Amino acid sequence: MTPTMIGLIAIVLALVLIGLRVPIAVSMGLVSFFGLMLLTSTRAAWGMITAVPFDFIGNWSFTAVPMFLMMGYVCGSTGMTRTLFRSMRILLSRLPGGLAVTSVGACALFAAASGSSVATASAMARIAVPEMLRHGYHPGLASGVIAASGTLGSLIPPSVLMILYAVYAEVSVGKQFMAGFIPGIISAIIYMTMIVVRVMLNPSLAPPVEEKFSWNDIWSAMREVWPLPALIILVLGGIFTGAFSPTEAGAIGATLAVVLALFRRSLNRAAFVKALVQTASSTTSIFIILVGTMFLTKLLALSDLPTVLSELMLGVSTSPIWILFAVSVLYIVLGMFIETTGLLLLTMPLILPVVNGAGMNLIWFGIVLIKLLEISLITPPPWG
Repeated sequence: MTPTMIGLIAIVLALVLIGLRVPIAVSMGLVSFFGLMLLTSTRAAWGMITAVPFDFIGNWSFTAVPMFLMMGYVCGSTGMTRTLFRSMRILLSRLPGGLAVTSVGACALFAAASGSSVATASAMARIAVPEMLRHGYHPGLASGVIAASGTLGSLIPPSVLMILYAVYAEVSVGKQFMAGFIPGIISAIIYMTMIVVRVMLNPSLAPPVEEKFSWNDIWSAMREVWPLPALIILVLGGIFTGAFSPTEAGAIGATLAVVLALFRRSLNRAAFVKALVQTASSTTSIFIILVGTMFLTKLLALSDLPTVLSELMLGVSTSPIWILFAVSVLYIVLGMFIETTGLLLLTMPLILPVVNGAGMNLIWFGIVLIKLLEISLITPPPWG
């Protein structure tokens, strides 16, 4: 059996195990271990298990992941999302489908503090969906708005998926963040516009909410919500101006989130412990998948499968349109079965050689990839 065939069988077996609901990290780790045994020796395979996790997870850039996650979880557990939704509601509720538009705006702002699509969607769903249903909104619209706009957490920086992609693709995390900012804002505006148009065409989807807000209400809401925009501006502004690195920005953001919550008197022991547990759980899940991915990357490098697949795809055409079409189909199909973090890390060893061979800009391609991951988040079955 050739090394390339062993690599191909490993990929197929990993996908089969994932389809059988075996954890992604376990699936990739198992097939990689036995694949390396066949390609090298049992001793070499055991050596990989002992060395790879420490070498890879020790990458300094990854320390930004738990920091940004903690910043978002502290904001979510201390009630900042509720005041954010209330403020956006005062500003946008007069539009057709105003509560749905408000939900998109709140998701976009919270995405800039959480770094995670799942955290954004879950935090806003508890607030926005019951409010929309209470006012007679169509359940499909109410849930669909949160599911779609929650994915903005992957595109609007700081994004955990962007950090993982940038480190793996060996591009600047800061530049990747900068590249995602405008597409993220455009996506939010498109979502809002789509809601307004749909409700204008079919008013039964979202009955008008007759609410009048005084200047005192507006001032009160702005006074309550200012910490979150201030935190976002400081963190992103620091990264974009080069005042501090993404890792430093994450640490500063997490610290300031705690300080602001204390200042607002919304941080108690239970909320703080909850944020820490959520941060630890999410970080552990991501890092375990990262380790499994690196095992698979080592196997694929020895099997030479990425090179073979790259030559095969580029042999059809070197056109970026062809590459994007093939990658889009791959992500939309696999996104129905694999969680986004696992999907990104599982496919990187195979896709990056093709993208490099086609001469495409890796930062630009990263944004396209994140958008595809957003689509995979809301294709059935919904992982968010």
